[in-house]
Amino acid sequence: MDGYILNSVLMLGGAGIIGAVILYIVSVKFKVFEDERIDVVETMLPGANCGACGKTGCRAFATAVVGADEKDFVNLFCPVGGNKTMANVANFMGYTATEKEPHIAVLRCNGSLANAPKKVEYDGAPSCRLAHNIHAGESGCPHGCLGLADCVSVCNFDALHMNEVTGLPEVDAEKCTACGACVKMCPRHLFELRPKGKDNKRVYVSCMNTQKGGTAKKNCKVACIGCGKCERTCADGSVKIENNLSYISASVNIDEFGGALVGCCPTGAIAGVNVEPVVPEKKVKKAETVE
Repeated sequence: MDGYILNSVLMLGGAGIIGAVILYIVSVKFKVFEDERIDVVETMLPGANCGACGKTGCRAFATAVVGADEKDFVNLFCPVGGNKTMANVANFMGYTATEKEPHIAVLRCNGSLANAPKKVEYDGAPSCRLAHNIHAGESGCPHGCLGLADCVSVCNFDALHMNEVTGLPEVDAEKCTACGACVKMCPRHLFELRPKGKDNKRVYVSCMNTQKGGTAKKNCKVACIGCGKCERTCADGSVKIENNLSYISASVNIDEFGGALVGCCPTGAIAGVNVEPVVPEKKVKKAETVE
């Protein structure tokens, strides 16, 4: 009996040793050597792992940086770390960093509780994505903010908070890193990443409603009605009207047209940050004189 036990132990032990030797040989033969610079670059990154750079995380971004030549390096950018981080990374890699204009998330909806009063009461799961699939929204606008704060829940930088008075999420310009998490989360695509602008000036259409003017106004008094005044006001071609909705390109010359764009909108759908509206003068018809 003792002989059988001994033989079994020897056989199992021998099989284990042979397996271990084989695994060791295979691991040595197929060992992947990772560039040590990846670890250094990763420590320079903010560690948010948000994916805003287009990679799956900071480690993947660091790997891409180390594997890129100087020509490809200019296409890599960490929005969270910004120009300062990229300058440090470039200096370490021996490259030259190209500065990019800082961006910020903007909410393209001004359908507040005052501008778009409730017509119905939503009594479902507190999730924008779920609510979007089953109803148009409490105001009746099928393109407006649902106010259930999915965007707030995915912001890792405390840059989004719900305003209890307006019922809308607000972006903290000091904390927003333009990571794009809110852009991806919103089921109605109401967030857009736009340049912060010279002197922190921004002009954009704060509406996404593509319904025709009368219908859009019934749901929200500051809805874009696609009247075309902004398109005619801006001579540089950066404003377009498509599908009953105006869109102002980020390339618009704000110093020249910003105030006029904000002032010309009859419904107030155009938002201006640090931009004073310039209201166009009304033309007064001269009375005909009878001789």
